[in-house]
Amino acid sequence: MTAAGYKALEDEVNQLKNVERHAIIKMIAEARGHGDLSENAEYHAAKDRQAFIEGRVIMLEDQLGRADVIDVSKLSGTTVKFGATVTLSDEDTNERRTYQIVGDLEADAKNGRISISSPFARALIGKRKGDTVEVSAPGGPRSYEILKVEWV
Repeated sequence: MTAAGYKALEDEVNQLKNVERHAIIKMIAEARGHGDLSENAEYHAAKDRQAFIEGRVIMLEDQLGRADVIDVSKLSGTTVKFGATVTLSDEDTNERRTYQIVGDLEADAKNGRISISSPFARALIGKRKGDTVEVSAPGGPRSYEILKVEWV
């Protein structure tokens, strides 16, 4: 996992523990004030939300405890590997795209961060600037030329 991905998970845990927990406690107390709990939809929704928050905190803390943080700024090389930022050109449309190869937990394709275990990233691993990569996509195979491999 990258340092930025680790920090994002830490921030989420802090948000859940320090903001969400307090808000849900208030919601439960307010719902209890409405009377009979057996038919109180607000109470049951708040308890469900509380269970989700606690489960999410446990899961994130476990992932943080097992995380292996890699400082991407200390990596270098000419081949694509974990942490690399890769600029590609679609050979059919000449559209340029830039992706960073990150850990599974921090992947967000819309923001240019693809998981190391995704088929797209696996096709890029080990390639260099100038190489052509063919990737199976839902619409059929796509070819990309690697324009740049950076370590940001």
